[in-house]
Amino acid sequence: MQNTPLETRDVHRERLSPSLWMLITIALMGPMASLVFLPVAASLAGVIGAVVSLVLVTASILLAPVVRVNGTTLYAGRAHIDARWLGEPEHFTGQDARDRRGRDIAHDGWHLIRGGIDGLVVVPITDPADPMRSWTISTRMPDRLAAAIRTARAAAAASDD
Repeated sequence: MQNTPLETRDVHRERLSPSLWMLITIALMGPMASLVFLPVAASLAGVIGAVVSLVLVTASILLAPVVRVNGTTLYAGRAHIDARWLGEPEHFTGQDARDRRGRDIAHDGWHLIRGGIDGLVVVPITDPADPMRSWTISTRMPDRLAAAIRTARAAAAASDD
């Protein structure tokens, strides 16, 4: 068995895939597409509907953004930032998270928000050269993501010393 160095292991990893209800809604696009081809051939319409449903559901899962903390770097979708530039993360659920996604959203921040995911982590950015003042990230496990960010911050501070 091979040991992976701590710097290359994900401390936290989460794919922000759509909820079950959203996947069902996406899958219903297949029967709608099959209605278009029904006048041509019923069997062809059924096959096209099944293929459309399968492709759309698979694509919505595989193309969903990933949030991960690897070593001293936070990745949220295609964006990433070194943990030394992160402040103390705050995690929210329920009404507090809804408020943070809505009326209390940071207008000078970067956002990775997904519908159907209740939890939210807001991380202040301490880099004076960065125009973004915070990152707001949807997560199903806000307490774990906040803990992983704290671990990355501690590792970054230890490596700076």
